[in-house]
Amino acid sequence: MSNWTLFSNHGHVMVCLSRDPEARLRDVAADVGITERAVQKIVRDLQDGGMISITKSGRRNCYRIHGKQTLRHTLEADCKLRDLIKVVNRPDKGDGPGQPVKRKPEVGVSPVDPDRKPETKPQRIKPERVSSKPEKDSPEDPGSDGIERQQGSLF
Repeated sequence: MSNWTLFSNHGHVMVCLSRDPEARLRDVAADVGITERAVQKIVRDLQDGGMISITKSGRRNCYRIHGKQTLRHTLEADCKLRDLIKVVNRPDKGDGPGQPVKRKPEVGVSPVDPDRKPETKPQRIKPERVSSKPEKDSPEDPGSDGIERQQGSLF
């Protein structure tokens, strides 16, 4: 069975940006299933085509969708971008009318298996400090101390 979708990657990126206008392109790439570089090119195409505009909000970009723009293909030229996005972003029960669905992933939960419990972070173990001085209780070997100093100076 072939693996295809009805929308192009441009459409998928547009849907992601409509759901979260301040999304990082890295996150959009992960959602769409393409590289971050491909998303950058698509965003540039959308901007050049007048579909979106980009403004800075602190260190992040904010993407504004121009909903009055018509779709580019002649078959859909009478359809406005906002109409398409409205259909794709139908609100879930309990959301207000016309509100896009925002998905916020839970920290530590795998997107593949949402029932999986969050993983705990492993405790960081501090390495023991190694002293170059011999311990007082151990017998001193003057020959080995010089070798240790020489080997230590190489690193």
